[in-house]
Amino acid sequence: MAFNIAIDGPAGAGKSTIARRVAKELSFIYVDTGAMYRAMALYFWRKGINPEDEEAVSAACDEITVTLSNEKGEQQVFLNGENVNGFIRTEEIGKMTSQVSAYGKVRQKLTQLQREMASSTDLIMDGRDIGTCVLPDAQVKIYLTASVETRGKRRFLELQEKGADCELGQICEDIRLRDEQDMNREISPLKRAEDAVLIDSSFMSIEEVVAQILKIVQKCRR
Repeated sequence: MAFNIAIDGPAGAGKSTIARRVAKELSFIYVDTGAMYRAMALYFWRKGINPEDEEAVSAACDEITVTLSNEKGEQQVFLNGENVNGFIRTEEIGKMTSQVSAYGKVRQKLTQLQREMASSTDLIMDGRDIGTCVLPDAQVKIYLTASVETRGKRRFLELQEKGADCELGQICEDIRLRDEQDMNREISPLKRAEDAVLIDSSFMSIEEVVAQILKIVQKCRR
């Protein structure tokens, strides 16, 4: 039986970074579900589809194929056969992702693929509703969070390193708005699963968070 780890939490909490580290330590497959949703959002953005137009977004879902592959230990995301890793991490696509990911047709399309992967593979998956909706039977569930200020500062430094022109205050406000959207959407809202372990990384290093999750996994696999 496959062993699944679900990591949920708000934007900027470090889910992807932590999940990759844990997957490497355990020799598990890492599945970045957020990247899959971002790939779909990129398609809608390129087509000029209004993210508030659920009917248009839902209709366009049938035109999209999202697949994953691992190359040299890094997950690659393909949108209709095109590697879009270099296009899906912008703030603009992030905002659009938060809007369109609330629609049932979008979630239905990707949830099926994610469940199929988890049924036969030891993996760690991160997102907004993994422990509550996508993998409710995952053996380990983590809810990883951090204060808005901490998440904003992390994102600000990340963008600065890339040479982007950004303001810390605006980034924090964008994060607050995204939290509100994710937590109050009608379908699969962001929330902590009842059996998920809460980890607040506001004052923890990446290494400390990884070590804590590994201990939890070790205890569950005994």
